[in-house]
Amino acid sequence: MNHRTLLREGRQSLRKRLLTTLLVPLTGLLIFNSLITYFGALIYANHVHDESLLNDTLTLVQMMATESPDGRVSPQAQFLLEYEPDGHNYFSVFSAKHGFIAGNPVLQPPDKLFPDSGQSDDPRLYDVQIEKRALRAASLVMTNTRDPSDQLLVTVAETLRDRHQEARQILFLSIPAQTLLLLVAFVMVWLGVRKGLRQLDPLTIQIASREHDLAPIGDENVPVEILPLTRTIDGLFGRLRSMLALHERFIADAAHQLRTPLAGLRVHAERAQASSDPETIRDALNHIERLIQRANRTSSQLLALTRAQTTEHEAGDTELLNLATVIPELVGQRVHEALVADVDLGYEGPSGPLWIDGDRHRLQELLDNLIDNGLRYAGRGSMMTVSLAQEGNEICLAVEDNGPGVPPAWLERLGERFFRVPGIEEAGSGLGLAIVQRIAEWHDGRARYMTGNEGGLRVEIVFPIGQKPQKSGGA
Repeated sequence: MNHRTLLREGRQSLRKRLLTTLLVPLTGLLIFNSLITYFGALIYANHVHDESLLNDTLTLVQMMATESPDGRVSPQAQFLLEYEPDGHNYFSVFSAKHGFIAGNPVLQPPDKLFPDSGQSDDPRLYDVQIEKRALRAASLVMTNTRDPSDQLLVTVAETLRDRHQEARQILFLSIPAQTLLLLVAFVMVWLGVRKGLRQLDPLTIQIASREHDLAPIGDENVPVEILPLTRTIDGLFGRLRSMLALHERFIADAAHQLRTPLAGLRVHAERAQASSDPETIRDALNHIERLIQRANRTSSQLLALTRAQTTEHEAGDTELLNLATVIPELVGQRVHEALVADVDLGYEGPSGPLWIDGDRHRLQELLDNLIDNGLRYAGRGSMMTVSLAQEGNEICLAVEDNGPGVPPAWLERLGERFFRVPGIEEAGSGLGLAIVQRIAEWHDGRARYMTGNEGGLRVEIVFPIGQKPQKSGGA
């Protein structure tokens, strides 16, 4: 399926998600930048208009000092000072001795603006409200030219309309440029995302071109951002390779082990069909029964070996087991078979608990194979002892018999699949100790093969000791 078909099916698009994730912050940035532009323009407009307001105030003061020494303002000058197309500006002149002289009396002077003595050349800017309208005012104190002992307070105020209008004009002029810049940035981001995602195309083609190849993808030419994904895929490939190898090995082992009994079944079935002698037929059927039992045991051991070769633990696979309790129970289940085989089966172990993290069913499979091995090869009248002991931070499970044993030259090969000690006539598949070894490895343990104290075979399984269970508190 191509990209468009997947989108029509409602699949999530990484490109769309990336662009949306980038577009929202860019839009927020445009709004934030517009606010900054507006307030910056307002600050600039306030600065310019404050300068103009101060100049108007100084002009009025100079005019009164030269042309209107009595503090009166001509109607023409008053019109110019108060003119505002969409509003009303104000000015006022107050005397320290006589009070209001000219202008608009609603524009009251600020408190404590008159100095105690002398003349102040520094105008004062401040905010004022008249009839619920905000205005900006500038005031200056001058000496009354007709009465040097008197002071005049000259104030000019204007509305804030022009300031906000100019700030909005600057904002409206900047918005198209900022929007264009945002669109250019978005197009560049879109092209960058598109080009960046195209780096996945060779990897997609490489994986799609594989049929039965489960080799690792590797880290070469893989972007850093998707390395965790490719490494996860490599891990999956590795597990698939292990599973396929396990299945292929099982098929090969089954074919190898079942070939002989199946061939024997065919021979004895043909012998029974070709003969009319009841004794011959009975003998052939007995052989067929033994071969069926052998094939059944071999297939069971093959399945057990396959399960044992699965070395990865999953959650819930293990539990805390007390071997000092579990092993005697498992040994007790085999006593009857040992009596039938004329083998003295016993157990030795400590009275205290020995804890491991393990799987009871796998431990039973392990111990059954060890006991089966002793019952099969130790011989009638022999003794077999199952023992437990703690060795530092490890627990040793040992099964020892006093049978003929195994020559030292072959001890290292015990545990190999299908290996049987040369010279042993007893029938077997050579899988029992291989299963034991794999189950030991599944428990993070190891198997050791050695000659016992009485010349027989001694097999030791060493487990790491588990954490003791916590006692629950009670009243």
